[in-house]
Amino acid sequence: MVLASGSGVRVGADRNKVYLPLGGRPIAAWSLRTLASAPGVGVAVLVIRPQDADLADAMLTDELAGLAVEVVPGGAARQDSELMALRHLAPRITAGAIDVVLIHDAARPLVTTDLVTRVLHAARASGGAVPGVPRAGLMQVSEDGTTAEADLGPLMAMQTPQGFAAQPLLDSYERAAADGFYGTDTAACVTHYTGAPVRCVPGEERNIKVTYPHDLMVAAQLLAVADRPQP
Repeated sequence: MVLASGSGVRVGADRNKVYLPLGGRPIAAWSLRTLASAPGVGVAVLVIRPQDADLADAMLTDELAGLAVEVVPGGAARQDSELMALRHLAPRITAGAIDVVLIHDAARPLVTTDLVTRVLHAARASGGAVPGVPRAGLMQVSEDGTTAEADLGPLMAMQTPQGFAAQPLLDSYERAAADGFYGTDTAACVTHYTGAPVRCVPGEERNIKVTYPHDLMVAAQLLAVADRPQP
């Protein structure tokens, strides 16, 4: 599942940021191609805003012809969009044809097949897995703005794709919809309803999220370095 249903207004463009060009193709096309062609992935679902249907169709036709990509309209919030995609997959989940669902941000175009594979294998083994990268130099700040000594333990910045056993994920999201509960991310919703631990696997520093204009420049530079012949 690749989420492209946000507006991306902070990047300051005239369209949803995931359709902006990066290295000759739309941002979303990079991660879609990686996930759809990863070993063990049967189908990719692109979750879009209805008003972006023409942009999505053009991207699929021009950049992703021949790949199995199904398009689903998203909802008002990220969790609503995830639920709509899960309901689209529900018959196959219930039938056992889909055992794990990976959820990825279209705005993370530099995800690698290696990371997708690690998350998929970890989710199959433990029921849930998220990639993370260490973040040092953080501190605790009180409500009045003062800093405080605190042993926060190892801190990780979470990335996507996040992977979960399909049936518990679907059940958790249906229960959350009934309760009006919104988690901070997919893992928060799953753990809220199942109590199951979610394993953190090593993420990748290059797996950045394009949020602001300078992120697009950084992503382009990282792509250029990756494509450069090695000595």
